[in-house]
Amino acid sequence: MKLTITPQAQEWFKRELELAEGQGIKFYGKVYGKTQVHDGFSVGMAVDFPENPLIEEKVADQLFFVEEADEWFFKGYDLVVDYDAKLDEPKYEFNQI
Repeated sequence: MKLTITPQAQEWFKRELELAEGQGIKFYGKVYGKTQVHDGFSVGMAVDFPENPLIEEKVADQLFFVEEADEWFFKGYDLVVDYDAKLDEPKYEFNQI
């Protein structure tokens, strides 16, 4: 799995979220919603401390990660986190590996 954060998304996270020392932005699978590859699940996001990261990506001193416990949700896909200017929020794209 590869985790990609676009510069536009990184700027949104920087503007919208405050992180304490050691915290990062965690992506996970949550019940309800829909993605391009999941019915009944959507991408959740939270400010958290990494415990058992499956993958970590550092962009401009911000940490982004997925925990091993959420491997089931991302298995077989790379995740691209981009920015939707119209909605002023992140958007997520799954690319099959």
